[in-house]
This record gives sequence, structure tokens and C-alpha cells, in this order.
Amino acid sequence: MAEAKKTTARPAGRDIWDVCLPFEKPVVEMEKKLRDLRNSSGESIDLSGEIKSVEKKIEKALKEIFDNLTPWQRVQVARHPLRPYTLDYIWHLTTNLFELHGDRRFSDDHAMIAGFAKWGGEQNVCIIGHQKGRDIKENLLRSFGSAHPEGYRKAIRVMRLAEQAGMPIICFVDTPGAYPGIGAEERGQSEAIAFNLREMAELTVPIIVIVIGEGGSGGALGIGIGDRIYVLQNAYYSVISPEGCAAILWKDQSKAPEAAAALKLTAEDLLGLGLIDGMIKEPLGGAHRSFEDMADEIKKTVDRDLEELKKVSKSELIEKRYQKFRQMGVFSTKA
Repeated sequence: MAEAKKTTARPAGRDIWDVCLPFEKPVVEMEKKLRDLRNSSGESIDLSGEIKSVEKKIEKALKEIFDNLTPWQRVQVARHPLRPYTLDYIWHLTTNLFELHGDRRFSDDHAMIAGFAKWGGEQNVCIIGHQKGRDIKENLLRSFGSAHPEGYRKAIRVMRLAEQAGMPIICFVDTPGAYPGIGAEERGQSEAIAFNLREMAELTVPIIVIVIGEGGSGGALGIGIGDRIYVLQNAYYSVISPEGCAAILWKDQSKAPEAAAALKLTAEDLLGLGLIDGMIKEPLGGAHRSFEDMADEIKKTVDRDLEELKKVSKSELIEKRYQKFRQMGVFSTKA
């Protein structure tokens, strides 16, 4: 066992003012002004009135912008470089992380975190999740959060250990998709994901899945079979990325905004289609602006579900999980 490197929700030397999305710029300019006012305010100059005025303007602007984001803009927020990743939530919400490595077949996959921890410092849980990097070096190590077959095999190996110990499983999904390289295909990428779908469906312990950023294709589904499935307000969950969809349908990646709208990939759309159990609301301005508040919202949701699911028998848990996925989609038959 090797100690996981501790990360922070906001990398050193980078701030929201340095990394912002195009539609965030008006707010960022006001925040810079607010910072200058606070730095200038002191015993000799009282700028408290102006500071309160700017704070109200910022709050109003954030609400207007983030309450009316298009699906494509939500995809951009889901990919924000300062957005919290799996390890950020793990370090904030758990203690005593015991990370396991390797699939016992080929190697370890740094794009997939798998291990055991104490949830809220009390309950033993299994933690599985995709992990992206904060810089180029770490992103190359973690394949930008795109897991290889060995990552999915490691994940199910650890889930089986959790089942033996009677531990609930919490999965954090954040991937643009499974790694598409030749080596991954040679080692059975599609088989590894399909195997996980079958095995997770039959696990006898509660499984809670939360899409915290990108939920792309089979790469997300590989750890996405659960009794409860949630998507954060500014995350997305889709069969394909908007760019990939645009390239196939229009032969033009610039059509990604139209593809994002057509794919119905936002939490609100998915909830309306009955594909997820709920949307977890993000702090004003997105999870990258208030990581602690976002983590607390996730904890409330997980705590509630763990309490409910522990009362369900093993056989009933499996049956309900099976029926949950069988009921997805619309089917018609011809006589």
C-alpha cells in the first residue's frame, strides 16, 4: 500500500482570477475590483459601503449567469481546471485512506483511485473514483482521468473486497471516457467495462455513484452501476462527448454546443428522463468557487442514502438495482 499524494481543490499559484471561463469574465472583473477595495480599506479609509455594494453585484451576476447556463457552458464548467477532483473530496470527507494498487493481471492505473477509508471519520467505506491531474506531468501520469482496462479491473477487485467486508461503495465519476489507445484495446478495454457492469449489478452492498465533473461514455459506466446515481448541477453524463458527437453527426467539432443540447446531458435533463436519482446543487458560481460547501452537500446526500440503504436486504438491493436499469429507455415492439 502506498500513501496517496494529497492534493488541494485549488492548485498552488492558481486562482479563479487567473483561470476563468469566457462567461465568468464579467464577474471576475468585479471580483478583482472587490479585492482592490478590500486591500485599500483600512483605518484611514472606510470603504465598507462600496465593498457591500460590489459584493451584492457579484452575487447577482453569478446568479444570473449560472442559473441560465446552456448545456455546452455546463460542460465547460464540468471541465474547469480548478474544479475539485476525486482526491479533493476524499481528503475532505474521509480519514485513514488506505489505497490499493494494481489489477493483479497487468499493472496499476493512476487514473483510477481505489481503496478504503472512514467516511466522516466514522463509517468504513470503499472509495472508487477517476482522478485527473493538476498539471501536465500529473495529467500524463493519470491519462487525463481516462482509465485503462487495468483501472476498471482494479476497481472491481477492490469492490469485491468491500463486499466481503460488508462495506458500502462510493464511486466518484469524472472522466471524458475510457482511454482510447491501442494498448488499452489490446488489453480488453470494452470487456473490462462490460465485466464491471455485470459484476456491480450483483454486488450485495450499497453502491452510491456521483458524477462530479465529466461523465463520458463507457468510461463513466465502468464504475457507474449503483443503487443511487447523482450528477452535480454543473457536471454532465453522456454516451459521448459533445465534440465526438459533433464530429460524427456534422463532421464538424465546432457544432459541439448544438450537440451538447441534443444529447440531454445535464443533470436537469437526466433527471427528467429518469436516468439518475437526483441532482446535487452546487454553490453559487460552481463547485470550483466553494469547494468546502460542495463537499458538504455531497456528504449530506451520501449520509442520507447510506442510512436508507443499510435497511434494505441483500436480495432486495440487487433486485431493485436490476429493475432500476431495466426500466431505463423507451422500447416498442411490432406485432
